[in-house]
Amino acid sequence: MASKMASCIFCKIIKGKLMSSRPKIPCFKLFENEKTLAFLDINPLSQGHALVVPKFHGEKLTDIPDDHLTDILPITKRLVKATGAVEYNILQNNGKGAHQEVGHVHFHMIPKPNPQEGLGISWPQQPTDMDKLKALFEDIKSKV
Repeated sequence: MASKMASCIFCKIIKGKLMSSRPKIPCFKLFENEKTLAFLDINPLSQGHALVVPKFHGEKLTDIPDDHLTDILPITKRLVKATGAVEYNILQNNGKGAHQEVGHVHFHMIPKPNPQEGLGISWPQQPTDMDKLKALFEDIKSKV
């Protein structure tokens, strides 16, 4: 994991070290404590689009210890209030197939001020087989 951390752009932002071969990437820090960093996204989907990042390096949510996640939602809620967003998305992707671009857990707070700005998604609902859904429920519930 050390080599992944060494090349991780979010780890570099957290440590204040950015690649010398590239132009300096600005970090507009909105919040920071010992376990979490929040900053504006430099490629925003809308005004106020921010990232909330645990300082512990892990590619997927399941890689992050619970005690490094306790501030995520309260900080995100503060960002929502600070931006004045009325409608917004909170997004967290895990793996390239799920559209994760940076291999370090991060949460997006994306204001949705109008149909043209913010996150655009489709919701391809699948038909439900209630017997299969009940079996799935029982399987997952037994493991929680």
